[in-house]
Amino acid sequence: MDLSDTDIATANMRGQSLLATQPRALTARYDAGSGRIILDLTNGCLFAFPARLVQDLHGATDEDLAQIEVPKPGLGLYWPRLDADVYVPGLVAGIFGTRYWMASEMGRRGGTARSPAKTAAARQNGAKGGRPKKAVKS
Repeated sequence: MDLSDTDIATANMRGQSLLATQPRALTARYDAGSGRIILDLTNGCLFAFPARLVQDLHGATDEDLAQIEVPKPGLGLYWPRLDADVYVPGLVAGIFGTRYWMASEMGRRGGTARSPAKTAAARQNGAKGGRPKKAVKS
């Protein structure tokens, strides 16, 4: 596929716009005490997130997480020991993995959550004999 000068100029303009508008990382470090990745962004902001929230970092050791690189121009983070890349603008937007993985994580966390309302409902159901048995189809 041959690109015209116009195609190349348009792509360059899109790239410059991306660099000007998207959050980019200057530095990144892992804080083992809090379990968070801490980013210094080009706009002067500091952004931190729990490393274990990220799909590709889930289950990684502290040693693996500490080996983090910020390739130029700062739109991504790279963990060489894990061979994992993460997109910085996505992290800042709260995207920590694929849509399917994030939904399953939300369901897993919600299912293990405890609250006074959930405890009271469980006790009420227990007083009634618990969950009704499913009908067996013959």
